[in-house]
Amino acid sequence: MGWTLKRLALELASASTLTAGLAGCADFPPVRAVRIATAGTSEVMCNAAFVSRIDPQRADADEMRPAGGMGLIAWGLRSEVDAERHEVRTTFAGRALGRAVWREGGGCTVAHGDVAPVVPAPIRRVERPDPFPGLAAPVAPADPRIAAAVEAAFAEEAGAAPRRTQAVLVVQHGRILAERYAPDITPDTPLAGHSVSKSVVHALVGVLVRQGRLDPNAPVAVPAWHSPGDPRAAITPNLLLANASGLPWDEASRGWDGATRMWHVEPDPAAFAVSLPAEAAPGTHFAYSNAGWTVLSRLLRDLNGGDADGFNAFAERELLAPLGMRHTVLTLDATGTPMGANLFFASARDWARFGLLYLHDGVVDGQRLLPEGWVAEARTPTLDAGYGRGFWLNHRHDRHPLPGRWGLPGAPAEAFFVRGYLGQFIVIVPSLDLVVVRLGVSYRPGGDVETVGQLVGAVAAAVDASLTVAGGAPGTASGRSSVKVKLVP
Repeated sequence: MGWTLKRLALELASASTLTAGLAGCADFPPVRAVRIATAGTSEVMCNAAFVSRIDPQRADADEMRPAGGMGLIAWGLRSEVDAERHEVRTTFAGRALGRAVWREGGGCTVAHGDVAPVVPAPIRRVERPDPFPGLAAPVAPADPRIAAAVEAAFAEEAGAAPRRTQAVLVVQHGRILAERYAPDITPDTPLAGHSVSKSVVHALVGVLVRQGRLDPNAPVAVPAWHSPGDPRAAITPNLLLANASGLPWDEASRGWDGATRMWHVEPDPAAFAVSLPAEAAPGTHFAYSNAGWTVLSRLLRDLNGGDADGFNAFAERELLAPLGMRHTVLTLDATGTPMGANLFFASARDWARFGLLYLHDGVVDGQRLLPEGWVAEARTPTLDAGYGRGFWLNHRHDRHPLPGRWGLPGAPAEAFFVRGYLGQFIVIVPSLDLVVVRLGVSYRPGGDVETVGQLVGAVAAAVDASLTVAGGAPGTASGRSSVKVKLVP
């Protein structure tokens, strides 16, 4: 979600001012922020109750309440979980503002007014192989070095922001070496990916390219972008995947921003995304744009029947089933468009299965799902950014505008990874045939990126004692030197 509400400190002169705004003007700035807070709270609690099936009050306390500015309005927030209707309603000062509704095959979405969200038909599940057969219980690490690294990833420190690690899973050579879960999480619990979801969109777009149904270098067929003189007419799927479309950077470290408005206030997020003007010429500037990923998500729907059912069938047949992803929910918004910028859920094992697809160059069980070169392009830097297409890279370690920093300090320099708000990571180290998954709800800088880098570095050193981590010894801050790996027979 990547947002805070500190602007309320300036905008909330008094409770009476706010309640007056609630009654009179939906665009009154404090009201806009409260609408985000109530809708976001309902969405988080709905996903906890009906998707992850964990305590929704705990989810609210861990994910929503620590956000900056929430303390200013906590006194007026009240949420109700309606198990019969599969929805959560959140009010502020007694006024109903936020409602999220769960639908089978569509997950939880924010409902807007009296308009019922699209309810997809039941998904026809395709038989799925299990890449990790016969493993009902979590796999305890046999290597004490890996055990220590996993333990450190869960450890809480007095006086520091909580890590709240929910899951850690280590896979090498297709075999689980270690996994651990928080007390309320199991190997089958679907957990939020947040921006990890973008990598799934990257994969699904890749499937369309392999099938010859989409040219990644041709202008996107958005009629509103093709008026004479509109620079957006040059935007291609590849530019959207690289965050180089020219669309605005829409995540802020505080206050009201375009992404939270799109997700929690706009009835049709993709229509809002399409309406945004370009702020730079396409292909000239890196800007992290959730709007761009929302346009791609609508494209995925429109090229597969134009509705939720068509998209679900496509994703199931072409990606989830071949990978054996059995506990995955691709959330749909109220219009039936996948929320590919921020709201897909999967178990830690399913996220690992997805990571294996990219570790193996888009091939699973001898079947090519992604076109040749698709993974290599995902690992190619965009302009001067530490980002490729849908994946972050580990060749830069200086600060960048998002919370945290470029790269993954402590991990091998060749590592590439996806990361989500509050600390969701899938890290891939090709030369070691290694995938590391970390999921959690951490308000530490960059979703606890420093600890995740140390985790990956320590695991890499354990599986290959000759590994030199970028910039120094395993588990230390990375520099710019290239990784040297000698595989152990």
